[in-house]
Amino acid sequence: MSFSKLTRRGLIKTSAVAGAGLALPTYLRADAHAGYTNAPTGDTVTLGFNVPQTGSYAEEGLDELRAQELAVQHLNGEGDGGMLNTFSSKALKGNGILGKKVTFVTGDTQTKSDAARASAQSMIQKDGAIMINGGSSSGVAVAVQGLCQDSGIIFMAGLTHSNDTTGKDRKRNGFRHFFNAYMSAAALAPVLKNAYGSERRAYHLTADYTWGWTQQESIAAATEAVGWETVNNVLTPLQATDFSAYLAPIQNSGADVLVLNEYGGDMVNSLTQAVQFGLLDKEVNGKKFEIVVPLYSELMAAGAGPNVQGVIGSMNWNWQLQDEGSKAFTKSFGEKYGRPPSNSAHTCYVQTLLYADACERAGTFNPCGVVEALEGFEFDGMGNGPVLYRADDHQCFKDVLVMKGTENPSNEYDTLEIVEVTPRAQVEYDPDHPMFAGGDLGECNPGA
Repeated sequence: MSFSKLTRRGLIKTSAVAGAGLALPTYLRADAHAGYTNAPTGDTVTLGFNVPQTGSYAEEGLDELRAQELAVQHLNGEGDGGMLNTFSSKALKGNGILGKKVTFVTGDTQTKSDAARASAQSMIQKDGAIMINGGSSSGVAVAVQGLCQDSGIIFMAGLTHSNDTTGKDRKRNGFRHFFNAYMSAAALAPVLKNAYGSERRAYHLTADYTWGWTQQESIAAATEAVGWETVNNVLTPLQATDFSAYLAPIQNSGADVLVLNEYGGDMVNSLTQAVQFGLLDKEVNGKKFEIVVPLYSELMAAGAGPNVQGVIGSMNWNWQLQDEGSKAFTKSFGEKYGRPPSNSAHTCYVQTLLYADACERAGTFNPCGVVEALEGFEFDGMGNGPVLYRADDHQCFKDVLVMKGTENPSNEYDTLEIVEVTPRAQVEYDPDHPMFAGGDLGECNPGA
């Protein structure tokens, strides 16, 4: 693959994060335009990209922003078109959205719910953003999704893996392309059983917020169903740098597997320190000690370096997939930025295109028209095989990847290898599954 140097270009307007006490103008309301919040009146339409540019998940956020910028260029007819050429829907023509050129504003979520809501609110109220996309934390996603619902704005979630996003916290104005914790566990459990056996004792370290809680619940239930025992679950704070106090008790717990329900910099730190502790060199209960990382990303694997070798986890998408959509996106991203895209980049790129396509098919930017166009929408050509945006909860269903840290990497990007492409049917569940109970999409809010 030939990659050009990373460049930064395109139509960018900067949006400052709304600070305490900052007075913002009222919404650009439909009563001044055409019946819904921030209805475009000129020859441009503004999208809001709300990603972590600082904090534990900043690496993921930067890659999301790269992909979002690339999506805007493709929507505006710049570059090679990427997945516009492979997308099964042919509504997008490379002339913007509904004939309007796409511009965008950005915000820094800081991987904090309050900061994320403030930056999203600023983009909606100050900059006239008609859609918000992004995030690399489920706590952030849930918070921003609620704001968008109340504001009459579509939220196209980025990287959010908690069951709650399309479970108890689901909203009619919100949509998630990324897979969730239940789907990860459903894909991982059979592979873990085949790799490590059915009689295992697992010790969990878990990020103490909505994603960590539902991730741990899901993987524990799935592994217990194949014969594993959960020895303990210990909650850890976000942005922890020293995990030694959490790792030391594992050695006397009788556990022979460590499950790291951690993400971003927290996963890098916890995995690196677990390996330095010598856990992978131990034998417990007559078995070689193993580590599992339920949710992987290429950027985390690169940060952890050789510590990921042989460690199993799951992913939403990976640039090594050989379907035409994945190859087209990887080529476009690589030529622009000089590196392959992450799965967080992929989901933000796809979500941006899916929003634009829904507007075109609906013939309007009105969020209620967009909701109708996305609910029950089936599509292909964007990686992961045929995909369904389920109307019941706005969760995408598609194939899920089980990954393993590459034992003998050939280059700096060869950090993870695909172990299995788990078919969509294996990770599907009923809308009223207990892990997703209590949610109500409610009604679409156009904001007028």
